[in-house]
Amino acid sequence: MQSNLAIHGGKPVRNRPFISWPVINDEECNALVDVYKSGVWGSIAGSRVHAFENDFAAYHDAEYGIAVVNGTVALRIALMAAGIGEGDEVIVPPYTFLATASAVVETNAVPVFVDIEPDTYCMDPGKFEEAITERTKAVIVVHLAGLAADMDKIMAIAGKRGIVVVEDAAHAHGGTYGKRKLGSIGDMGCFSFQSSKNMTSGEGGIIITNNKDYADKCWSIHNCGRTREGAWYEHVTIGGNYRMTEFQGAILGCQMRKLGAQFVLRAVNADYLDTELAKISGIMPMNGERPSGTMNARHLYIFRYDEAVFEVPRKRFLSALSAEGIPCSEGYGIPLYEQPLFTNKAFGPYTGYRLTNPDIDYSKVFLPVTERACKNEGCWIPHSVLLGDTHDMDDIVNAVCKIYEHRGEL
Repeated sequence: MQSNLAIHGGKPVRNRPFISWPVINDEECNALVDVYKSGVWGSIAGSRVHAFENDFAAYHDAEYGIAVVNGTVALRIALMAAGIGEGDEVIVPPYTFLATASAVVETNAVPVFVDIEPDTYCMDPGKFEEAITERTKAVIVVHLAGLAADMDKIMAIAGKRGIVVVEDAAHAHGGTYGKRKLGSIGDMGCFSFQSSKNMTSGEGGIIITNNKDYADKCWSIHNCGRTREGAWYEHVTIGGNYRMTEFQGAILGCQMRKLGAQFVLRAVNADYLDTELAKISGIMPMNGERPSGTMNARHLYIFRYDEAVFEVPRKRFLSALSAEGIPCSEGYGIPLYEQPLFTNKAFGPYTGYRLTNPDIDYSKVFLPVTERACKNEGCWIPHSVLLGDTHDMDDIVNAVCKIYEHRGEL
């Protein structure tokens, strides 16, 4: 008897594609043509990037915005502006993209990994506090998948110790913690506009802050070490050309105008999925407690998968779900501390760790919640899927239900 599951030759739940990303129209094309025809392609003489910096910062309740070439550089510049350097420790979560920790290495500082909350996959404030030493100078807080980390607790802990808080908001465009916009709660917030992000110009990033001193330092570092008041050929600090182009600024201006409506649509569809998927044994939507008014930016739709309930390894479950026409992945399949970069301390010329702890051994790090998230639990659906309609969401729910009902066939 033929199995009902598509992975075994049955009819898939879905045989049409979801909405592709990015969502664009003639607005972006016209804006690019305007920049092209103007002949002003760099932001020094242009107006598009400056306008976008102001609009994006204001939208996120920040006074200053410095647009840069990508989100990785945004993090590194923020750390440099905060004075992080040789031998300093920066606390980071290990369930995040490489850049969160590699930016620390590139400031010649030392990443210290702490575990995450089981129901949000964001940094556990208690573990953050336990990891603080006299060498801790900063913490990078990741709003994973667009869900806010517990900023009240993190800010209180950091404030008592004089620790700089950098928000990695690469997933969190427009998201909030209570009524406060993500990226403007800590000392600096860093966003990415890489191809997969909820706003994109292919590549790009921005640093936002309400601190003028940090803003001026970030501006100087991203503009070859110049100062706002200084001469063109006057370089007062180490920096580089990390400026965004006018083409990117033009695209992002258009993307900004789409963000609000897309944000609402993602939220509606994600809430629907939360309700429906929670009815299926072994499927657990992310549900950590946050202040009233908190809005998840939904860069990813993440749910937790219980292998014990399905009696099927996550890898097999994901293969079955893909066969049913639903794009879903394991996301970060290993913790950052298991990446060869860290196990081998392959930091190139960045040797600051030798000053702090020459014997640091990332291969001995084991953080149980992160291990489960990476290797057994975490399931990711891309944010573009959330731009569909209720029928699209029902396909996801029906596919998961189908796999659960026929799990014995896997």
